[in-house]
Amino acid sequence: MRSPAPLRTAVRTVLRTAVRAVVVLAVLFGWSAAAGSAVAADAVARARGQAAVEVRGGDTLYSAGARCTVGFNARSGSTTYALVAGRCAQGSSVWYADAALTVEAGVTAAVSFPGNDYASIRYTNTAIVHPGEVSLGAGGGTRDITGAAHPVVGQSVCHVGRTSGYRCGTVQAVNVTVNYGGGAVSGLFRSSACSEPGDAGGPAFSGGTALGIIVGSSGNCGAGGVTYYQPVTEWLSAYGLSLY
Repeated sequence: MRSPAPLRTAVRTVLRTAVRAVVVLAVLFGWSAAAGSAVAADAVARARGQAAVEVRGGDTLYSAGARCTVGFNARSGSTTYALVAGRCAQGSSVWYADAALTVEAGVTAAVSFPGNDYASIRYTNTAIVHPGEVSLGAGGGTRDITGAAHPVVGQSVCHVGRTSGYRCGTVQAVNVTVNYGGGAVSGLFRSSACSEPGDAGGPAFSGGTALGIIVGSSGNCGAGGVTYYQPVTEWLSAYGLSLY
């Protein structure tokens, strides 16, 4: 049975009011267009009694043949992107926010591998919220990421892997070349933080500054090990993106 016309009109009025309120707040507080649209989507979802779908650094995007960890969210103007490992994104075009492949999130925009190991996925679903922060793992909360920098030897660094979780160490070397799975990748940096199989793509940062994403490792967290990362500044420059 269809709802009475007055009830349908009331529901539409509530939704319009929620969106207008978000737009007013965006103007008052100077939010970007991308942030405003994300918050508006969240407001509409909540007004309808639905939980908003969020994808942040450390979360997972799925395709028909791959599962990739999002390193960081980035943007160019009002268009937003997920930054993922290039090796992981190869051969996939459409991405979803759930393993069942029912909530479409975006499409592959660019891939660079080998030589580099980075890719960008352009978000296309305006109902998905993509905060400029990273998840610190189960029960660990989030970390706001406000910018990016090239790593420096001796600098503290932490990363979040899908398998090993939140780990920290120091940068040991920069401009490293590693041969793995399909070719050589150069310009990487290495840290003393351990990682495990399945951690690839996880975000690495120092405080609120993004440094890179996990692309490989040697050893493990049980017997010690090191981790290799693709610096994020290189691919932000290559694709004309910025973190937020």
